[in-house]
Amino acid sequence: MLKRSLLLSCLIVLPIFVEATAEELTIGFVNMERVIREAPVAVKASKKVEQEFEGRRRELQQIAADIKARQAALTQKGSALSDSQRQLKEAELSEITVRSQRKQQELQEDINVRQNEEMSSFLQKANSVVAQIAEAEHFGMILNQAVTYSGRVDITEKVIKKLAGD
Repeated sequence: MLKRSLLLSCLIVLPIFVEATAEELTIGFVNMERVIREAPVAVKASKKVEQEFEGRRRELQQIAADIKARQAALTQKGSALSDSQRQLKEAELSEITVRSQRKQQELQEDINVRQNEEMSSFLQKANSVVAQIAEAEHFGMILNQAVTYSGRVDITEKVIKKLAGD
């Protein structure tokens, strides 16, 4: 009898508790990939990094064109050269190619470092904006990853607009 009354009281109280808890917790969702893609601040930061390294990219393109021209010249005139001259030209070409590959790798590493710096700064701003929206609209939780979500809880557009205004 005691078990039955305890079970019955739990069945009565539990829905009330769940309903009260659900009302208190408002969940939102922000698609950070979209924010990164579309927020003007993020786009500007990406272009800034591209411009910083444009000179080095052009230099590497010139080196690549030089390598291609040397390869074509060696292919075209290689039979007219002595073995030692041809080997010397091939060694020069190989050395230039290795230096070019090293410079390309260094450039990519430098670009990655700068992109990470800019992205870190941007994500701090974006997270701050998300926190401001969460506080202003009384969200109990904001998720940035979900299997599925409703448009009712999506605050992505608000975040993008607020970032554009800052």
